[in-house]
Amino acid sequence: QVQLVESGGDTVQPGGSLRLSCAASGRAFSDYTVGWFRQAPGKEQEFVAAIKRNGGHTYYADSVKGRFTISRDNVKRTVYLQMNGLKVEDTAVYYCAADQRLITSSIPFGRHYDHWGQGTQVTVSS
Repeated sequence: QVQLVESGGDTVQPGGSLRLSCAASGRAFSDYTVGWFRQAPGKEQEFVAAIKRNGGHTYYADSVKGRFTISRDNVKRTVYLQMNGLKVEDTAVYYCAADQRLITSSIPFGRHYDHWGQGTQVTVSS
């Protein structure tokens, strides 16, 4: 089992930056693929980014590619989401999720992740 806690959400102006953290407790965090998802009011959950357990493979939604960077520090048991060039449409609650057995084709789909954090609010507004 792994428990996840997100932090770093805030209110920023368009064009600003934030770094979200997903801190994990429990065993064998390094064996988990970790993803970031977001959900805006009235909208469906949306895949943002993911990183495989060794950090060698990363995946991004087209909407954030080139602006967001996912990374992980397995010693600190933390996955980061660096968000630059934030837009109003990035406003959402951001969740991190983890799973040990994901195949690549399943990574963008939240239903395949077993473990979720409680979420952190990101608001982009002028």
